[in-house]
This record gives sequence, structure tokens and C-alpha cells, in this order.
Amino acid sequence: MLALLVDWFASSLVVIVILGPARFFADQSQQPDALPGILTIVVFVVETAVLTALSGGSFGKLATRLRTVRSDGTGRPVGLLVALARSILVAAVVPPLVFRPDGRGLHDLMAGTATVTLDEARGTSRGF
Repeated sequence: MLALLVDWFASSLVVIVILGPARFFADQSQQPDALPGILTIVVFVVETAVLTALSGGSFGKLATRLRTVRSDGTGRPVGLLVALARSILVAAVVPPLVFRPDGRGLHDLMAGTATVTLDEARGTSRGF
């Protein structure tokens, strides 16, 4: 959960830099503007997908010493398309809320991935 909050905060900061604080924090009751919210989701999905494919985890996961790995135990990196699909499912909110007793959410089950600690990722490969 902490990794998700770190990712969302980082994505929001990127959008604030792009749009400016005045537009990001504008009073929505006066003139609704969906762009800041939509752009934050897009930045979140792109950031988590690209970093997961390149380094095994999003900015938040790397900061909290977690990694996303393939659940087949091969040790191969998660591909960009799989990471993108997983990120879109996380952004849809429902899949992470539906999970198995082992902690793997619907997004992990559908993508064939698992979230593990850095120590587990460095250890021996195991299937889920």
C-alpha cells in the first residue's frame, strides 16, 4: 500500500510540474477540469509499467524494497506489455482489492506476476 501511495504522489508531482500548481489545485466547484486527474492516471500507468519492465518495480516499489516478478519462477523480467496490462488493472482499482490468501491480487493473477520483497527477488526462484 505504501508503494502505491509513493507512486501516486510521484505521479501527482509530475502532473503539477506539467500543468502548474494553479491548474492542478484549482477549485473544481467553479469550473470542473478533468485533465489533472486523467493526466495523473496516465503518468501513473506509464511510470509503473516502464519501471516494472526495466527495473522490476515501479518507483514506489523500488523505494519500499519490493519487486514485481513473474510467478512462473523463471526469473525472467516482466515484459513491457505484461507490465502495462498489470498497471492498467491496478489503475482500475478493483483488481488489487480482490486477492487470494497468498496476497496476489487479481491484477497479479491475470498478468502472471507476484510482488515480493527485494530479499525474495534476490533469492532462489519459486513458482506461485
